[in-house]
Amino acid sequence: MSGIRLFVGLGNPGEKYAATRHNAGFWWIDQVAAATNSKLAVDAKFFGFAGKLSPTADSWLIKPTTFMNASGKAVAALANYYKISPAEILVIHDELDLPAGSIKMKFGGGHGGHNGLRDIHSALGTADYWRLRVGIGHPGSKNEVVNFVLKAPTKDEQHVIDDSIYDSCKLVDLMLKGEFDSAMLKLHTKK
Repeated sequence: MSGIRLFVGLGNPGEKYAATRHNAGFWWIDQVAAATNSKLAVDAKFFGFAGKLSPTADSWLIKPTTFMNASGKAVAALANYYKISPAEILVIHDELDLPAGSIKMKFGGGHGGHNGLRDIHSALGTADYWRLRVGIGHPGSKNEVVNFVLKAPTKDEQHVIDDSIYDSCKLVDLMLKGEFDSAMLKLHTKK
């Protein structure tokens, strides 16, 4: 099985959204970029901040600048350009159905109402790609979801989310090698 060649962090561009729960995918990409000295720059043809994952020559990081609902545009543009198959893509996104500080990895499945995933499904024509689900917790009421994801986490939530992102970023080497069972075992048996 081939490893991940494209890491996609979901979020909304701009200062207004930088600290909001919906940007957990951006935070993950930022952490990996910092840890690997990878440089991201605006790339108009890929509709986002994109860059090679150092020191690997064949893997990419991207933070789409299309806003969440049009994330698929960036994913499809980069994947098509570099001939990256959906099974070689990992999408990192906020997950309401997991408690803050919990991270789970899975292959395929539905979009669970997540607009970024919905658009990626549509752009790729398949749901058969990897996801890294960063738990942000749930507000308790469906009516509160939009307001909740577009607000910053509490200080305690931010702390556990940051810790889980830091820990999961250490598994990038396993993901690059396609050792998903090992990565998931480490991720899902944490603490």
